This record gives sequence, C-alpha cells and structure tokens, in this order.
Amino acid sequence: MAFQSLLTNISVEDHSYKFFDLTKLQDSRYVQLPISIRYLLESAVRYCDEFHVKKSDVETILDWQNTQYKSKEIPFKPARVLLQDFTGVPAVVDLAAMRDAVKDLGVDPNKINPVCPVDLVIDHSIQVDSYGNLESLANNQDIEFERNKERFNFLKWGATAFKNLLIVPPGSGIVHQVNLEYLARIVFADENGVLYPDSVVGTDSHTTMIDGCGVLGWGVGGIEAEAVMLGQPISMVIPEVIGYKLTGRLPNIATSTDLVLTITKNLRELGVVEKFVEFFGPGVASLSITDRATIANMCPEYGATVGFFPVDSRTMEYLAQTGRDSHSLKRAEAYLKQNGLFVNYEDPNHAPKFTKVLELDLASIVPCVSGPKRPHDRVSLKNLHTEFNEGLTAKVSFKRFGLKPEDATKEVSFDLHGKQCILKNGAVVISAITSCMNTSNPTVMLGAGLVARKAVELGLSVPPYVKTSLSPGSGVVTKYLESSGLLPDLEKLGYYITGYGCMTCIGNSGPLDEVVGKVIDDNELVVAGVLSGNRNFEGRIHPQVRANYLASPMLVVVYGLAGRVDIDLETEPIGIGKNGPVYFRDIWPTHEEIAHFEETHVKPQFFQEVYASIEKGSDQWQQLSCPKTSLYPWDPSSTYIKKVPFFDGMSHTPGEPAPISNAYALLNLGDSVTTDHISPAGSISRTSPAARYLMSRGVQPKDFNTYGARRGNDEVMARGTFANIRLVNKLASKTGPKTLHVPSGEELDIFDAAAKYREEGHGVIVLAGKEYGSGSSRDWAAKGPFLQGVRAVIAESFERIHRSNLIGMGIVPLQFEAGQNADTLALSGKEKFSIELPGNLKPGATLTVKVSDGRQFNVLCRFDTEVELTYYKHGGILQYMIRKLIEA
Repeated sequence: MAFQSLLTNISVEDHSYKFFDLTKLQDSRYVQLPISIRYLLESAVRYCDEFHVKKSDVETILDWQNTQYKSKEIPFKPARVLLQDFTGVPAVVDLAAMRDAVKDLGVDPNKINPVCPVDLVIDHSIQVDSYGNLESLANNQDIEFERNKERFNFLKWGATAFKNLLIVPPGSGIVHQVNLEYLARIVFADENGVLYPDSVVGTDSHTTMIDGCGVLGWGVGGIEAEAVMLGQPISMVIPEVIGYKLTGRLPNIATSTDLVLTITKNLRELGVVEKFVEFFGPGVASLSITDRATIANMCPEYGATVGFFPVDSRTMEYLAQTGRDSHSLKRAEAYLKQNGLFVNYEDPNHAPKFTKVLELDLASIVPCVSGPKRPHDRVSLKNLHTEFNEGLTAKVSFKRFGLKPEDATKEVSFDLHGKQCILKNGAVVISAITSCMNTSNPTVMLGAGLVARKAVELGLSVPPYVKTSLSPGSGVVTKYLESSGLLPDLEKLGYYITGYGCMTCIGNSGPLDEVVGKVIDDNELVVAGVLSGNRNFEGRIHPQVRANYLASPMLVVVYGLAGRVDIDLETEPIGIGKNGPVYFRDIWPTHEEIAHFEETHVKPQFFQEVYASIEKGSDQWQQLSCPKTSLYPWDPSSTYIKKVPFFDGMSHTPGEPAPISNAYALLNLGDSVTTDHISPAGSISRTSPAARYLMSRGVQPKDFNTYGARRGNDEVMARGTFANIRLVNKLASKTGPKTLHVPSGEELDIFDAAAKYREEGHGVIVLAGKEYGSGSSRDWAAKGPFLQGVRAVIAESFERIHRSNLIGMGIVPLQFEAGQNADTLALSGKEKFSIELPGNLKPGATLTVKVSDGRQFNVLCRFDTEVELTYYKHGGILQYMIRKLIEA
C-alpha cells in the first residue's frame, strides 16, 4: 500500500489499534478541507494500491479547492452497504442469477459473495390495511406475511447462502431509523486492528439520514450497490461542498420538520444536485442528533448527494443513549479527534473553506408544510388555506388543480357507517404519522402525543372520514410513548400503531373506506393527505388523494382533527370541544413541555431492549423454511421471484456496442419526471399489462399485491414500467400509462407499444425535460426501460442516481445542449432517431442525433467517467463484475 508510512498506533483502554493519520501528510490543504471531503481522502489513502486507487486520486482530493471545479473523477470505497426489502429483493435476485451465470461460464459460483458488510432491513412490505383499532398492528403484520411469504423465504435463503449479509426481519422498524439507532458503527476496526470511519451507500435515497450522526452515506441504485458489495469502488466526480451555517435557536412554535422544509426550499432554489452540503455553525450545537438526522434525511428532496453533520460531543452522547458499548465510543472519539474529523460547532475557528456558504438563523423558522405535489414546495402555515383555495381553479401545475369554478365549492353530504359527514375539496382523508424522517425524532413524536392529550382533554375528536395511522420507525418509539402515557391519547384520536415500517410515504397507505372513496371518485374531489413523511409526489401516497402535504407529526394530528387543509389556523377553531371552540394555540405544546417528557421517558434501556433480539424476528419469521443451497432453486411457477434475463447468453468477452439506428421515441416527456413515474410502484391496476400477465398465471386480483412486493419478478416489473396514472406523455391523448405506436397510429399501453416495436425490429428511446429521474433511487426505473428495449434517454438534465442506474443497465444518457429541448427543436416525438456511438467514445463527448426528417442536433453524452464508459461497453455494471471475477 502506498501510504503505509501514515499508519500510526493508538491505544484505547489498554487495546492497541492503528490508523492512517492524515495529519502526517503534513499538507496545509488538509485542515482547509470540509470534513466530508476528509472522509473521501481517508478512504483513498487507506485503499491506495496504484490499481483501484492511485496516488493521483489522493492528490485530486487533497487539491479539492481547485479540482472541485474540474469534474475530476475519484474512486470511493464505502465501508458497508444498506438495503431495504423493495430494493434488496432484486439485488439478492441479481446476485443469485449472477451465481448461475458464473457457473454456466465454468467458474465456482461461490465467488459471488458480498465482500463488505451488507445490512438488509425488511420494512417496505407492510401496508395500512387495518387501522383505528388495537388489532391494527397484528392484522397488518399477518397480512404482510400472507402477501410476502415467498419473498421473505427468498431473503431468508439469502441470509444463509451469502456471506456478510445480515437480514433484519419484518416488524423491526424503518431501515434508516434502524441504521441510525443500531447499525451505524461510526468507526470500524478491521481484523488487523486498523480503524477507519463508517461510511455507507444504500439502495434507498434517504440513506442520507445517517449523515446526521457523522456517518458519510448516500443513496445509490441497486445496480451500483451490488458492485460495491462485490468489491468495486464507486466512481464519482469530486463534488463541490456547500457550507450551510446555522445560527440561533428554533422558536417555541417551530419544529425540526419546519426547519428541514425551509432548508429544502432554500437549497432547491440554490441548486445543489451532485453536490455535498455540510452543516456548521453554533446553531448546529443546539440541534439534537435526531433533528440533524431529520435534515439529512430530506437530502434527496433538496437534491444534494449528502447533507453532512460531522461528529461532535453531542453525537457521542446520542450513541451512548442508543446503547453503543463504552469502549467502541471511546475508541471512535479518540480516533476522530486525532485525525481531525471531530468538531466543536461553537468553535469559531472551525471554518473549512467551502465552495459557497449559506446562512440561516434558526430563530427565523416559522411553522410550515410542503406540497401539495412536491416536497420542496414549502408553504407557511398561515398561507396554506389561501394557497390551496386559489390553486383549486388555477391552471394545472405543481400547486394547482384546474377545477371549474362551480366544482371548487362542491360539498357532498353522505352517510358513513351511521354517521353523517360532509366531504369537500381540501378534506383530509389521510392523516399519517409515518416515515423515518420524523418517527426517529422523540421531540416531534412526543410533541404529537402532547397535541393529542390536550385535544382529548378539551373534547376534540377526528372526523370519521379521516384515515388515521401511526407507523413508528422502531419499537423504541412505542416504548417511550407508552412510558410517557401519551400513546393512549393518540389512540383515542384513532392513531393506533398500524405497523413498524415505511408505509404511507412509500405509497403503502392502503385503501380508503369504500364509501369515502366512492364519494371522492363520483364527485372528482381534490382531497388531501397530511403525513409526516418525506415524499408527496403526485399519485404516490394514494391514487384517490390528489393533494398531499408533508408536515411534522404534531401538525399531522392538528390537521387530522380539523379534517381539512383549507383552515386558517390563526383565526378559525380546529373544532368544537366540550367547552366551546378549540384553537391551534390551545393544543400546541411548548418546547419546555416536550423537553420534560423527552428527558424523563427516552431511556437508554429502551434501545437495548429493542435491539437485543432484533435479528431473531417474530414467530412467523422464525417458522419460515428455506433451502440450504448455494444456488437458488428457481420456481418457474413463481410470480414473485424469477431469475432475471440480464445475463442470458453472456460471453466471456463483451462485443462492440451497436449504434442506435432509426429508433422511435417510446415517450416524449416534460420536466420533473420522477422515478415514481418510471418505476413500478404502488397497487397494480386491474386493467394494466401487469394485471393481464398475473391473471394469465392464475393470480386473482385480490392477490395482486403491489409492484414493490413483486420487484423480484421482471415480467411484472417490465409491464409496470411507466405505468403511473399521473404520467404526462406528449405522445398520448391524456394523462396516464399510454403512448402512441407511431407506425400504426394506435394508442397502446406503454409496455404493449414497446413490445410491438421490438417485434418489428425497432429500437426505442425516451425524450425528456429537466430533472429526469428525480426522487427515490430505484433500480427498476432503469431495469424496466431496459427490458422495454429503451436504448437511450435524451433529457435536459438527469438526477444523479438515476443517470448512474441507466448506465448500469447499458442505457445511454444523453443531454440536450444548453437552451435546447424537444420543444425548442420542434421534435414531436413521432420522428425516428439515429445516434452513432464511436468505438473511441470518451467521457463528456458531444454526439450527433440524426432525425428522420433530415435535421440533426448535438447532445452531450453523459458518461462522466472512464469507469462509466467501461460499464456501458460491457453491457452494464453487473456484466462487467462477472467478467472481472472470472478474470480473477
């Protein structure tokens, strides 16, 4: 190794360790680096072998002040990989299929194994089917196992078949909260006693939550994560780092959720895609680790790669509180301090040189929500009712709905199981305390309990048409809510625990009451969901709920009580209690009240009790049986788990990539097409190609389950790609999963059109606008288009993770030149497109697209690094890895 001279001894409680002492570089540039860049530097120094990582890479990172502007490529090897089950199942399916491919090529299949720790938390499979009663949790968990037994069996096989793969069973909590409270190591010690910082990449974009406790982590596609599991470094362009200075303290009425929604709006406006954000300043010292984790969690919503909070003394206090052992904490603190990775936020001398600095006074934060269709569209609480009402009749946009004036004031009276109700536009039909962003934070969870207690004492109740749910991120939340006595108050308002997992925020909000759903559909009402989640993209939370607002758990309860979002909380009563009108101010707790409950009831023993047996799982999990084989015995009749076709017919050496000739545009899309629009998610429509496939295999509609649950079956997923009911495709006559098959003039389901093009021997491409692929990191948003035959995507700009995933599946990402798009170039999408891909293609090359009408235009080829180009030439990152392993 090139930097062995930096290895230094360190003793902690009579234990001897070693570490790569970066201060021994004796380079004045080191102390000026942002802490997040120092983490990248440490990894490069530790792995520098002049093969995967070169001395020139170390110099590139050290010279960050200059190289950040030069699109310089660096390798990064994270310490571990984090998976949730929606993305984890296809990752394990790919690994199992890779074992088969390696065997077919005459090599030992057991070569396919994770080489670093991989943690998979099953948290995305549970839905809010049952709610509003004490049996809800047990009922939902029973339904979860009934629907997902085959998937869970497969994952349990993976835990025994693969080395370095830990499975956290269902019912344990949300992956990011479990990561924060239990899985995060902060500092690793390898088998040789060498210390190094914990870092992680995960197949969920909110992996960034772990940045709140000083672990450098971000979301990647499942494809990229699999490469890391198999020992490949991530290739990345060294990022700019935006310093975000926080000063002051939050005012009494504001919460960390209000803070993060404000930060999200500010950073979105600045533009931080593919950049790091690092927080500093005395205001950070006033924030708890769970407050910081809330801000870090929303990193994908403000668009950055990470939102990083370096380790300080408060981090160590949190780690002790959550049950980490004393020696590992002392070891971590000693190591971080000696390597210049430990900070004091109140020290004015801590001021690394950032690319740019923003500043925010916490005292300026006011209560707010975000919505109704995007998480970065912040609305202050005092303006929500006005903005919503004005948006009802305004032209359709991200904040408006385009109703006719006479429909905007529609009110419908109906009977709901013996109770007379009125439903109108703005009615809250989903009120959900959910998502890792907030349920990890005792301050806002106890705050919600106090709001409930005050409301119950004053005689308020939630209207019967509101679907209420509480899905904690771990069992710790239940313990402190029970200890505080606040859980019964939440239950009296209908907020019974419905499950431990990512539910409403991922679209697992379950069905509305049939009567309520019929009133909404029959009258085309714009009803609302209010949730403490981090995602509210159109069509995501529930197909019948068009307006969705992100809010703190405390405001979730407030709006649940009000039953509508078009309420002026400053002047209108939330409801009529036993002594008359009850206002917002009457039920809002003070910071001091919440702090008292937090200090008294959030106990270290709760974390120790919950996590002592977390890997054991429930009786249902323990009873699952799985084959004891290294190769998975694929069941050809399964509609859940199927061997993927990505490696069929694979050879020892790659062929030359074929040019794209006379390809049709499968879709012509606008701006902000998210992975929710692309990747199959949510329920499976009975009229969809996926439904037709399942019914042909004998699956009844009641057993369709969700696309997420069937991510291990490529036939279902290919048919569900681009199946979002809110997809706006300029080649279709209306919103939804349809497109024009140009040669015939037929309007078909997108999968059927793609299949018809393939039968005719035509390739297809996709035209798109800005921010193509924003949202969650979903590998099926790349795998699905690949299986539909998409060869290239031409967009105005790409979301970082999705561009990487496209390359990983062998799809070419092409970017319009500045100021150009399909509209400015007068492209209808009905043309045919040809693109030459020269054998000597270089990163960042300009290519020419020839149009069948004789025109042509230039595009930027978004292979940003040589490594990305290599993956493409092999047909994808997994094919490259198989060949590398065979070579070895």
